[in-house]
Amino acid sequence: MSLFGPEGLGPHAGFIVAAYAITGLVVAGLIVRLRLERRRLLGAIATIEARRDRRAPPGAGR
Repeated sequence: MSLFGPEGLGPHAGFIVAAYAITGLVVAGLIVRLRLERRRLLGAIATIEARRDRRAPPGAGR
């Protein structure tokens, strides 16, 4: 039994495989983008916290 034969995906096999490949690339791209955004935001949070700690009087906060 062949995946691309008449009993497999049929005449639209190329379209189906291409659609799955494109979807996989889009999902992978979104994952990469989210990981980069998370890294950027964690850096921004660390910067803000460092500024706050420098400006806070002793004993203030937390």
